[in-house]
Amino acid sequence: MCGIIGCAGRDGETLDVLVHGLSKLEYRGYDSAGVALSADALDVCKTAGEISELRAALEERELSGTVGIGHTRWSTHGPPTDENAHPHLDCNREVAVVHNGIIENYQTLRDELSTAGHEFRSDTDTEVVPHLVEDELRDGHAPEDAVRRAISRLEGSYAIAAVVAGSDSIFAARNDSPLVLGISDDAYYLASDVPAFRDHTDRVVYLDDGEFAVLNGDGYTVTTLDGEGVEKPVETVDWDPEETGKSGYDHFMLKEIHEQPRALRQCLRGRVDELGGEVDLGDLGDLSPRGVQFVAAGTSYHASLYAAQLFRQAGIPAQAFLGSEYATSVPPIGDALVVGVTQSGETADTLSALREARRRGARTLAVTNTVGSTAARECDHALYIRAGPEFGVAATKTFSSQIAALNLLALAVTSVGDAREVISALRDLPGAVQEILDDSTAADIAETYRDADSYFFIGRGLNYPVALEGALKMKEISYRHAEGFAAGELKHGSLALVTENTPVFAVVTGSDEMATKTVGNVKEVEARDAPVVAVTDGASDVERYADHVLEVPDTHPRVAAVVANVQLQLTAYHTADLLGRSIDKPRNLAKSVTVE
Repeated sequence: MCGIIGCAGRDGETLDVLVHGLSKLEYRGYDSAGVALSADALDVCKTAGEISELRAALEERELSGTVGIGHTRWSTHGPPTDENAHPHLDCNREVAVVHNGIIENYQTLRDELSTAGHEFRSDTDTEVVPHLVEDELRDGHAPEDAVRRAISRLEGSYAIAAVVAGSDSIFAARNDSPLVLGISDDAYYLASDVPAFRDHTDRVVYLDDGEFAVLNGDGYTVTTLDGEGVEKPVETVDWDPEETGKSGYDHFMLKEIHEQPRALRQCLRGRVDELGGEVDLGDLGDLSPRGVQFVAAGTSYHASLYAAQLFRQAGIPAQAFLGSEYATSVPPIGDALVVGVTQSGETADTLSALREARRRGARTLAVTNTVGSTAARECDHALYIRAGPEFGVAATKTFSSQIAALNLLALAVTSVGDAREVISALRDLPGAVQEILDDSTAADIAETYRDADSYFFIGRGLNYPVALEGALKMKEISYRHAEGFAAGELKHGSLALVTENTPVFAVVTGSDEMATKTVGNVKEVEARDAPVVAVTDGASDVERYADHVLEVPDTHPRVAAVVANVQLQLTAYHTADLLGRSIDKPRNLAKSVTVE
């Protein structure tokens, strides 16, 4: 969601580093931006709108300071206005604070501070923090101690960075919201995500909940909030900063759709033995689950629905739960393995579900794309999908890589009679996806149905989660109404919405009973004059009843869903592009949802 950047040690380059870092965080979703530089006094500039608006405002200002912080805000408390943009200041303009998360007791604190004479300029929960620091400074506490004491009064989730006039340090703390330090030979950085400073260093320190960091031009320290020293490992980021660019594509989303063959190869590399029919997932140990509960949100939930079917097919009870529901209404766990599927490893709803599962004694596994993420650190085990950085808000290559990784997990811990065939299909999957990318006619389909009233997506079995994902992609980036259904459920009410201006995308692969039944559902749609787009390998003969066909290569049923999904990604992308939508940063959405 919101983005944080901080820099110490770059002197006259600090402002450029901050603005560049914010531009690298645009993918997270935001509606305002701002920076604060600190020296003997504070210089602050913030605006509603995109970073281009901030750049324009900075051209009319001359900011100076030796350390600084910056922020991109995704609105929670109060609309996107200049006043609500971060950084927020105290009454004396001596303290500047940026914050990700939600301060749950902010209203109590705000009432207390207002009664004491503090004046508030914004609608945000964040603004209580600089005023709390102001009070601590007035009571004679040094800046570092004042920030610590202020933060100790907060309840809720936060990643906070603060600067104080007259101090050459940045003070930062986290609780349930990510914060990472960047370490170079002559400068130090902090951010909500590594891309903000990856152009400057590949050495990072991930903060944990309850930790407090101080950065200046001479170095950094990490302690608990109470001041007890903490030894933190310095890790190395294994992806190149060039991966954060568009590489000539019009949008990050299109680039990432085309990166799927490479991402899948990275996911599979070193993990499959095709000749032996075996999967090696390294040090996960002997999981041997008697049951599996998946917890996830959004696209990751669709991948979890897919994975739960794989385990059930292998005779292991498995269910997929929305993290937000699981955390507040936990089903019986018993000795089930609880698997959190989260691209960022920071999704608040999924983390809450995993923590509740651990509190009840369950073993936990994180399936994530982000090394060092909260989910990876807090779970008993972590399986990385290795998709590389993803910047488009709409997940594409991470969904494909999640399905590949979850296939590997199922193969590693269950007995599958055709394991060799599945592994062979997984090894061929990057080539099959590339074939779609080379030959897809999705752009033509998008042109034909760009003005549709609504879009329906149907599928059965492993194709049902793909139908859900296809609808989600269309909603996310085209802003058009779209729904995904289990194909057999269409006639139980939703068929009333089908019209000649409601294209139905039917995902039909193979020629088994499920495919035959889905063809029957297609006939029901056809009989009501709705156009049908069949996403198919041709095995079921469904194209006889379709107005258009998006072809997919013939492959194993376990991986056919991945290939079909690419056609739906491309259809959503081209539809949104034709409609002139903000594809990488769709309205109201954020890449990493770090609040519940």
